[in-house]
Amino acid sequence: MSTRRHWRLDARPEGHDYEAALSLQEETLPELAEGQVRVAAQYLSMDAGVRVWMSAREDGYSPPIPLGATMQGQFIGRVEASRSDAFAEGDLVRGFGDWATHSTVDPALAGLTKLDADIDDVRQHFGVLGLNGMTALCGLTDVIGGLEEGQTVLVSAAAGATGGAACQIARNMGCKVYGIAGSPEKCEWLTGTLGLDGAIDYKRQNVAEEIAKIDGGIDVYFENVGGPILDAALPNMVLGGRIGICGLLSGYTSESGEAGPVRFDQILMKRLTVKGIFLPDYLAQGYDYYPQLRKWYDEGKLVGDIDETRGIENTLQAFRRMLTGDKSGKVIVAID
Repeated sequence: MSTRRHWRLDARPEGHDYEAALSLQEETLPELAEGQVRVAAQYLSMDAGVRVWMSAREDGYSPPIPLGATMQGQFIGRVEASRSDAFAEGDLVRGFGDWATHSTVDPALAGLTKLDADIDDVRQHFGVLGLNGMTALCGLTDVIGGLEEGQTVLVSAAAGATGGAACQIARNMGCKVYGIAGSPEKCEWLTGTLGLDGAIDYKRQNVAEEIAKIDGGIDVYFENVGGPILDAALPNMVLGGRIGICGLLSGYTSESGEAGPVRFDQILMKRLTVKGIFLPDYLAQGYDYYPQLRKWYDEGKLVGDIDETRGIENTLQAFRRMLTGDKSGKVIVAID
């Protein structure tokens, strides 16, 4: 019988000590049930929201993963075996399954999707053409909405997978765009490669002072971090400004999340609109963001760095690097 390697959640991690909480296991692959598909993973996606699933928090948008269960996340791979009429052996697919060499899934529950293979880098189906790019487009157009040419957009974690896509989408829509990132190299990438109007290094600059220098204030803030970064942005929003909360990375290692913003009063004073961005809500309604993203990608107007770690045994190092900001772009693990 064939076997697979997979990461098992044995304990709730403390901070970023994932080695004490997860272990790499090997097990025999089960027989496929009617309707199921087995995918041999080529790549695993490292996503910040997964850190919340590792905790015992019951107030997240997904219940915690039970101890003793296999860690879950996105994969890209080839169908190895299928008992579903919708998928054939050899199909290139993306879906939600396990941190594993193989995932056996129900296509509907896993959101299994056939992917175009006619692009220069199929890994971008995790990045600017994947859920990160879709979340950015969904957030700016359908959640926040009303984005107009000439408006000023600020993006936190701007050198990350979702933040970088949001910066480019806002730029493509004719906005002035500023990004917040954590190194001179990342800021140079934002202003140089992506063509942003400005970048703020939160590790070396006073973020609140730098945001205050942006002429006219911030019309739209695309938030990925929370905490002090959100507090720095709030007083610099324009009257009637809009904030889309895509992520709150600063609170993901806490069992109770990050405390609310100190400058909460600015939501009243500036009459701000604050909305949460959750892509599955819109996908369930039939929204399709891929065609527009693919158009920009083919035109060279949407690019993304890939931070690749090879070997499933190195997954935890990649996951930590993604959460601590020691990377640029989309963090993935390549399965040898």
